[in-house]
Amino acid sequence: MLDLTWGGETLRLLPQKAAFLPDHHMLLIADAHIGKAVSFRRLGVPVPRGTTTDNLQRLDELLGLHPVAHVVFLGDLLHSAHAHAAPTLAAFGAWRERHARLEITLVRGNHDDRAGDPPPWLGIRCVDEPLPLGGLALCHHPQPRPGRQVVAGHLHPGARLGRGLDRVRVPCFHFRAGVAVMPAFGSFTGLHPVERQPGDRLVAVADGQLFDVPDRLVPAR
Repeated sequence: MLDLTWGGETLRLLPQKAAFLPDHHMLLIADAHIGKAVSFRRLGVPVPRGTTTDNLQRLDELLGLHPVAHVVFLGDLLHSAHAHAAPTLAAFGAWRERHARLEITLVRGNHDDRAGDPPPWLGIRCVDEPLPLGGLALCHHPQPRPGRQVVAGHLHPGARLGRGLDRVRVPCFHFRAGVAVMPAFGSFTGLHPVERQPGDRLVAVADGQLFDVPDRLVPAR
């Protein structure tokens, strides 16, 4: 874990590609993309099964590790309308029943616009961005918001570590002036290369650990 101050709040970065606001008992998740695999299979693309189960199991792990009262999904909770398929919603619904007292908010993202809001029986409050919280603006799109510091998703940021044949691409948290971009939480998502600018901070997620990426290490590509 790595604690830093952002928008006047303690923002705790987690190696499970999530963040926690301890003063609010709030877990932040970006880009879960539940149902992405089934969406691809509906298009005839052979992709792995079990990604929804994996996402929900990792959420369970986080809820067991931290005193979470409220989960905020920073957009792209559901990948497409195909995520409303009965097996996917059944798995999500069973998870929701196990956490019935948990408050859940979705800050709508671009995929949510296409997928539609989750069914009402899942008990998820859906709002448009930004969702203000003290000095923070919780968003999907990583765009500056005057007077607040943004926490967002959307870009699936990644960094490249090492050089030559020994290089590897890993997810990362990307901090730039007024905007923090979280890594994608979903287990079936790609990485977008970070175009690092002077003053940016990259915190990589690798082998269950977090570490700052020095300026001399180049972005993912």
